[in-house]
Amino acid sequence: QVQLVESGGGLVQPGGSLRLSCAASTSIFSYFTMGWYRQAPGKQRELVATITGGGTTNYADSVKGRFTISRDNAKNTVYLQMSSLKPEDTAVYYCNAKRAMINSWGQGTQVTVSS
Repeated sequence: QVQLVESGGGLVQPGGSLRLSCAASTSIFSYFTMGWYRQAPGKQRELVATITGGGTTNYADSVKGRFTISRDNAKNTVYLQMSSLKPEDTAVYYCNAKRAMINSWGQGTQVTVSS
């Protein structure tokens, strides 16, 4: 398994921005597909965005054009830049690492969008 530590969550006003970071403890970080998922109260966990080791990205329709996922393989870190935040983006955001039989999750970081 891979240990993942998220940071960067917090309270932001509607229309604001936040950047989440997730540091991974693995020497083969570039081989992992990394992702961000979120879970709002009373709802199932849902995909936000993923990025392969080669940089191919995928986004949920609800965040396209507002969120950007990126990675720095030299720092073993994946980022989620969130802009034009909406109250419906409020959730716990989880980092995920996948490769072969490995599917690891971080502890989550709270993002609250409210005035």
